[in-house]
Amino acid sequence: MNIAVSTSTEGLSTRRQGQWRVRWESELCLADHVELSEFFRKSYGPTGAFNAQPFENNRSWAGARPEVRAIGYDARGIAAHIGVLRRFIKVGEVDLLVAELGLYAVRPDLEGLGITHSMRVMYPVLHELGVPFGFGTVRPALEKHITRMLGRQGLATLLSGIRVRSTYSDVYLNLPTTRIDDALVLVLPIVRSIGEWPTGTIIDRNGPEL
Repeated sequence: MNIAVSTSTEGLSTRRQGQWRVRWESELCLADHVELSEFFRKSYGPTGAFNAQPFENNRSWAGARPEVRAIGYDARGIAAHIGVLRRFIKVGEVDLLVAELGLYAVRPDLEGLGITHSMRVMYPVLHELGVPFGFGTVRPALEKHITRMLGRQGLATLLSGIRVRSTYSDVYLNLPTTRIDDALVLVLPIVRSIGEWPTGTIIDRNGPEL
């Protein structure tokens, strides 16, 4: 999961939250993409220039392109974003339909609006899509936070010891065609229970990360 978020406890935790809108990708106009591109550059920029680079030239996605977005707005414009893409992944030897969650970011001046709040906003959307599971990868630094906010409520489970293989969004002559990450896997049971998640130590996206 692409993430740009501060670990500070300041921000929206002490301010009135804005409005969230769920938008299909085909509903976005050029002005929306321009605004989102600027938002992502400012959000990902503090984490490193390389992380902000994919959002140049008014591009509003980094790897795979989302089909649905939840966008949080306040009086200053876009405040937060999370995207969803339905796709088949391979868990071990099992092909599985999931809704991948990714492209998560919070505006730098709104530190403290957690990833878990955005996932709660997207949760009803996942039910409408009727997918068996929501799926994403998260940094180990967020393990305790997500477990506390989502895991204890039974909304999600974090799985460790799994390697995730993805393709790059472009072809590079100096890089292999795929990469493998040792990340925490986030699973949100939607139509099926967590007990029905396939066993396997390798997940293949067969495409770029959202």
